[in-house]
Amino acid sequence: MKERLVVIPTYNEIENIEAIVRKVFSLPEPFDILIVDDGSPDGTAQRVRDLQVEFPPNGAFCRLHLLERRGKLGLGTAYIDGFKWALSRGYQYLFEMDADFSHNPEDLIKLYNACATSGPDRADVSVGSRYIRGVNVVNWPMGRVLMSYFAGVYVRFVTGMPVMDPTAGFVCYRAEVLEVILHNPIRFVGYAFQIEMKFTCWKYGFRIREVPIIFTDRTKGVSKMSSKIFKEAVFGVLQMKISSFFRHYIPRREAANVEEPVDAV
Repeated sequence: MKERLVVIPTYNEIENIEAIVRKVFSLPEPFDILIVDDGSPDGTAQRVRDLQVEFPPNGAFCRLHLLERRGKLGLGTAYIDGFKWALSRGYQYLFEMDADFSHNPEDLIKLYNACATSGPDRADVSVGSRYIRGVNVVNWPMGRVLMSYFAGVYVRFVTGMPVMDPTAGFVCYRAEVLEVILHNPIRFVGYAFQIEMKFTCWKYGFRIREVPIIFTDRTKGVSKMSSKIFKEAVFGVLQMKISSFFRHYIPRREAANVEEPVDAV
């Protein structure tokens, strides 16, 4: 059964891609990987193809997949294309994760457990949160930490969404969540994409749970953060909130709540 797929967008991640693939595949729980590469000129996609030879299909199932796109089309569209690819192939749990080890692959298990547990505490969306227990960020300059933290304060104030880390990019979605929210276009591509995904899940009444993680800034490669992406987040949140007044969300669950943090299992 195709159960768990980690979607990893890449652009010029030749220094990290092999290590992140090997780390995910070394976990005690099985996760498949889809690399969505935006035409990286540094050879990232070719390195993935080389690894596919080393990690061939296991029977009828292949664990390492590659989706190549022409040009740098944006983080948000990379995830959307990856999600649609995964849903068409029957995966049940879909994960967002960066390629640069800012997200610890071992925390994939915590995110999965939050969504896969049985009973009323089961999450529909689990978020690897930097701010649910203080500030858990390593190697960021103070200015960037403050910008990120107060971006969350701003988002909560404007939207009313009770998520401490709305710009987080380390997330697990149950397949049925994405099947619902992707029926309507997700407009944003940077930080605002992460906010819009969580906001849309919350408006539909899906249960969101924040799982505490430690975020460590990349040590290899170049950050893709830019002032354009930050501006999109600032002004996009206002646009998103205003647009929501004219959109009818049919609740798919009881009113959504952000649950108490989940400890490592």
